[in-house]
Amino acid sequence: MWSKIEPLLEKSGITPHHLSKLMGDSNDSNVYALKNGKIKRPSFDLMCRIAKALDVSLDIFR
Repeated sequence: MWSKIEPLLEKSGITPHHLSKLMGDSNDSNVYALKNGKIKRPSFDLMCRIAKALDVSLDIFR
């Protein structure tokens, strides 16, 4: 999933840390776990929060 998120971050100039903050997370653990492959199947809630933070449709992650 990170392979679909990373280009969006690069295009927007957003770091993983900043993404966590935009998602309302108090720490970076979810984003970095996803980035490092520790979360293989992210929850629907997590993907919704990422899509909202990046201002994209969930469809982009299919």
